[in-house]
Amino acid sequence: MVVAPLPPTSFLLPDLVSHCNFSLTYHTDGDAIAQQSVTWLDSNCPDLNPKQRRALRGLQAGELTAFCYNTTTSERLRVVSDFMNYLFHLCDYFIIIGNTHADRGVAYGRDNISDGMMTRETDVLSDVVMNALWFSGRYVPTTGAGKEQPPDELNPGKLARDFWARCIQDAGPGVQARFKETLGLFFEAVNIQARARDDGVIPDLESYIDVRRDTSGCKPCWALIEYALDIDLPDFVVEHPIMEALNQSTNDLVTWSNDIFSYNVEQSRGDTHNMIVILMTYHGHDLQSAIDYVGDLCAQTIDAFVENRSKLPSWGAEVDDMVERYVDGLQDWIVGSLHWSFMTHRYFGMNGAEVKKTRFVKLLSRDT
Repeated sequence: MVVAPLPPTSFLLPDLVSHCNFSLTYHTDGDAIAQQSVTWLDSNCPDLNPKQRRALRGLQAGELTAFCYNTTTSERLRVVSDFMNYLFHLCDYFIIIGNTHADRGVAYGRDNISDGMMTRETDVLSDVVMNALWFSGRYVPTTGAGKEQPPDELNPGKLARDFWARCIQDAGPGVQARFKETLGLFFEAVNIQARARDDGVIPDLESYIDVRRDTSGCKPCWALIEYALDIDLPDFVVEHPIMEALNQSTNDLVTWSNDIFSYNVEQSRGDTHNMIVILMTYHGHDLQSAIDYVGDLCAQTIDAFVENRSKLPSWGAEVDDMVERYVDGLQDWIVGSLHWSFMTHRYFGMNGAEVKKTRFVKLLSRDT
């Protein structure tokens, strides 16, 4: 008689922190700006319940910003920190939508999200936010193509208009264009993801990676590296294959490592939109081998980043200086996000320091 193996109760994280030997730097005003920023979002979200407010402060998005934009001015750090808090808030809003409409209250919709509600609501939300970016001076409700907006601006739009009005005072035209374009791609990808969840579809690995590179929200954050540094890279630099490869390696490291760090919380609520789940579903991995596989991919992205940085061409002293500072910003994102993932309460609660030391994670029980 063959006895089926017991399901896993724990797993070990890959040692990505040791693999990444970049210097970790924190902004001198990071703590003060982080506090101001989280208070800004908290005070402008009157509908949050006490649990959500605790989660907002435990997130420590401002501290992530202080690691990743550590050489900017305090004024610009505050703008970027507000966006970072706001971006996480948007992502959590999608979770709330899933919780509201999914069977048994499972976040993101375990199998069925009734009547495609999540897709429709994310579509409305994207219109509201992008409206604030395209019409920064005042609210201009747009109509047509079944996307009528309410006569009074919704709160997500008001928050976006607030930080964006401050950002565009100093952001160059290329930075502004890249930010709007990539945030639009973020919403498009979120809607693709929402449709998959509406239909109970777990995507294949290639499709998942393609969409995940935009749902991560990293790309608009890369535009804000330029804003933080008070530079505006020429299009011929931004579009160079080596620069694109550096951007993608950083995006993949941040995104794929996040799939590892967030897996435990996500599996507890039945979320299947994670690379670990896809590897177990379609590629014959058990939990630990899937974790190890993604960890190896993450290590490879760091190695590819180092290799591609050494291949950067020269565009002249002035442009080269901007490029070097920008790539330093990408590097700060790689090392900063890895260390921050054990500081935030989002993934390991209050046990982040212990998990960072031991790399041991006990599986949470599934929500019912």
